[in-house]
Amino acid sequence: MTEQLSAGLELEHLEALLDSIRAATRARLSSESSIRGLAPAALVVGAGAGDVTYGIDLESEEVVTSWFEERARAGALSLFTEDMGWRHAGPTSDGWEELPGFDHGGPRIAIDPIDGTRPLLGDLRSAWTSIAACPPGPGEPRASDVSVGLLGELPTSSTEAWRVIRAQRGHGATIQRLSSAPAQRLSEQPLIADADDRADHGVFSFFRFSPWQRPQIAAVEADFLARIEAAEGADLMHCYDDQYVCNVGQLVHLALGAYRLIADLRGHMMEPGGESPVTSKPYDLAAALLVAREAGCVVTAPDGEALDFPLDAETPVSFIGWTNEPTARRLAPHLKAALS
Repeated sequence: MTEQLSAGLELEHLEALLDSIRAATRARLSSESSIRGLAPAALVVGAGAGDVTYGIDLESEEVVTSWFEERARAGALSLFTEDMGWRHAGPTSDGWEELPGFDHGGPRIAIDPIDGTRPLLGDLRSAWTSIAACPPGPGEPRASDVSVGLLGELPTSSTEAWRVIRAQRGHGATIQRLSSAPAQRLSEQPLIADADDRADHGVFSFFRFSPWQRPQIAAVEADFLARIEAAEGADLMHCYDDQYVCNVGQLVHLALGAYRLIADLRGHMMEPGGESPVTSKPYDLAAALLVAREAGCVVTAPDGEALDFPLDAETPVSFIGWTNEPTARRLAPHLKAALS
């Protein structure tokens, strides 16, 4: 893929950014691999526009800032990060300068350098870098504006291989597996969701991050499972649960078929006047949403309507994802009944 996103910016520039973030994160984890407990990488060092900032985030933020300033010398662009929000910049005769807004004719890009920080810091599961690229426009983009999605795996310390997933709107998705021992591309193929509509033998995940919401979400889960057992003959001993604290990882699992359902209902089930839950962030979801849809998954709002949202740091997002259209057609009515 060498798609021209705008003057001075091609897809290969975004892929180089993925590689740089992975290398910086890997180096930080390796340097602290012998430390137990709250190593410096795991310490909270601040709060950005979208989430808590850990020590491990600092290197990746520096990589992104350097990349942004370099690309601004070649052409105008807007960049969203969770620590800084939206920034706009473009070239001058001897460097670059900040611009007042989006209406500059360049691409609008939202990036989360590390989604899944908490499990990665525990060396439990991979985190992911997420880059969502939108064409030029006069204002803040929405998820429906994303034309290119790039996902780069940040593997645990004992893993020498990682995956890079690419999607272009209307052109499908691909998954590539790479290795650093030795450096080589191990495989590359289209990422296409399966067509099986089975009601069991897979993960049906109701994400329960906020402690005070767990009973309500678990009640919806139990109702849904009872309904598919009664109506679809599901063997509930083979309807598994998973709590992957990483939106990108959740949607990757959905596209790969390991997740048959991912339901993130946190924002949807907010109680008026109650404690506000931590919800999915738009910048986490944007690129992975395009990947999942281009792979053939069905991802909607909890009420079944189209899922769209502004790419910002504040909008609470809830979603339901099905691994494919046949599964959504068979099982979504049971989830809708459970939610009602």
